[in-house]
Amino acid sequence: MGKRVEGKVVIVTGGGTGIGQGIALMLAQEGARVVVGGRRLEPLQSTVEQIRDAGGEASYCRVDVTVEEDCRAFVEYAAKTYGGLDVLVSNAGMYPRRPLPDLTQEIWDETVDVNLRGHFFCCKYAIPAMIARGGGSVIFVGSVHGYSGGSDVLAYAAAKGGLWTMTRNLARTYAPNGIRVNYINPGWVASEGEVRHRRELGYSEEWLEEQGRQIPLGRLQTPEDSAYVAVLLASDESSQLTATRFNVDGGLSLSM
Repeated sequence: MGKRVEGKVVIVTGGGTGIGQGIALMLAQEGARVVVGGRRLEPLQSTVEQIRDAGGEASYCRVDVTVEEDCRAFVEYAAKTYGGLDVLVSNAGMYPRRPLPDLTQEIWDETVDVNLRGHFFCCKYAIPAMIARGGGSVIFVGSVHGYSGGSDVLAYAAAKGGLWTMTRNLARTYAPNGIRVNYINPGWVASEGEVRHRRELGYSEEWLEEQGRQIPLGRLQTPEDSAYVAVLLASDESSQLTATRFNVDGGLSLSM
């Protein structure tokens, strides 16, 4: 049996850390040619090195998804390097925590720019490139906060809710062109960044593990949990999946 995404060209925003890195590594393992993008070069280089060391194909490109020209150049770089584009994993995000009285316009604007406008810019250039190949797959990485949010994530929750609406709109619009658009909804992911943030707040890894045990399926999620779904959505196995939300949250959203 062949690899599930053999030869497909994939771009992953925010591919240097966390969920984005997990998705990039697994897609490459399954045969994709992967281009990772992000603001900081060192994490991107690390992801590419891991892929190449494992025998895969990958490269990186600096991209700030809030800058339209960066997004255009990112898509063009992937298409020029590998001959086209088949999959966009639009994952880049930021997650500032502020209660409403402390939520400034600057924080609101930056959060919405990264978590909503950035996805729009990537799609604006990636979808035409995929249409030129006869179709493709857009994979948005959302959040459980897009449905109810929390007391200190208003801007983030609003942006992720908008991303779900964008998913359905683009899926309807571009289905005749063979473009599928889906939304991965991670739960509470125990990424390196989340562990570090909780440690800075004074919480131990044991505390995080205890929070995971309270989720219906008994643990916090990992980047790999979302990566398994991304591989499905990037593959031809998902040819009839569009405008669909995949809750990779261990049942966390059942209480929301």
